[in-house]
Amino acid sequence: QVQLVESGGGLVQDGGSLRLSCVASGRIFRIYTMGWYRQAPGNQREAVAIITHTGTTNYADSVKGRFTISRDNAKNTVYLQMNSLKPEDTAVYYCKFSTSSAAYWGQGTQVTVSS
Repeated sequence: QVQLVESGGGLVQDGGSLRLSCVASGRIFRIYTMGWYRQAPGNQREAVAIITHTGTTNYADSVKGRFTISRDNAKNTVYLQMNSLKPEDTAVYYCKFSTSSAAYWGQGTQVTVSS
């Protein structure tokens, strides 16, 4: 049974920083992409940042220049460094790992940015 566990969320002031982590446990092989998604109340879940197994990254326009995604393949872990946070970044953040045959989601971690 594969489980993803996120950590690092919390309450931060406008302009502050947070670092999210997501680690996979269980038998999971050849993770191709790791990604971070978020969902604010009343909104659909959206992709924030994705990193492939080759290290290629993609970011939502709203977070470019502020967020950085990275991964540690040996630890089956993905990180999201979030700087210059804004109130509109407030959401539940989810990680997702994709292999050739399956996709796994974490349970989510709340990020709240106060103005």
